[in-house]
Amino acid sequence: MVAEKGTVDRKRDSQALKGLLGVRDLVLGGGVSPGERLSEVWLAEKLGISRTPLRAALARLEQEGLLEQIPSGGYAVRGFTTADVFDAIELRGVLEGTAARLAAERGVTPAKLKAIKGLILELDKCFRDRPEDMLFAQYVELNAEFHSMLAGLAGSDMMRREVERATQLPFASPSAFLEKQEDVLAFRLSLVHAQRQHRDIVSAIEMREGSRAEALAREHARLARHNLEFVMEEDRSLITRVPGLTLIST
Repeated sequence: MVAEKGTVDRKRDSQALKGLLGVRDLVLGGGVSPGERLSEVWLAEKLGISRTPLRAALARLEQEGLLEQIPSGGYAVRGFTTADVFDAIELRGVLEGTAARLAAERGVTPAKLKAIKGLILELDKCFRDRPEDMLFAQYVELNAEFHSMLAGLAGSDMMRREVERATQLPFASPSAFLEKQEDVLAFRLSLVHAQRQHRDIVSAIEMREGSRAEALAREHARLARHNLEFVMEEDRSLITRVPGLTLIST
């Protein structure tokens, strides 16, 4: 009986995750338009899951900010303005900056410092003499790991959770405008500066320079804003290629 219950629980969790990832991909990939009401029947059939885990996924995505409840019931895809995205990026910067300042003020264990310094060395290995040759996909993966590790340096579970929550906001992820953009030279060039900032943030934390660590982390987050401005103002052909940008009205 216990084994059967465990199997049922795993199946339910698997369907819930499939629903969450499936609906998120549809929304960010432009499969549904801003303001469009989501049909539970259509989604359940398309994703191959039952309605119960689908409803849990829709509720989770409303909490993340991708969907909104509508008065007649159900959910619709939320639309965003450029200002919304800038605010989301700024919020992540504020929280990461606070996490960096607290880490500097409280001190970081030698083991944690060694780990994040080692990660910076791994990021260094992604770069090549020519920007066109850098290991872009590997950088994106390690960059996400760096930001996750940075959020935990202060030793505060509350701070770590809030930073993680902020990175779930639409377009606020550290890699929000990097995924699938390995052939965009401007983005590759921006990573040289980003890596320098990674090193400076960790150095400030190690030297117990709280205000400097905070300022550096906040400025680092604004690189995502610069990448968005590049897409929206200089190369709008990228809009359909960057996940979620089709949700932004200008």
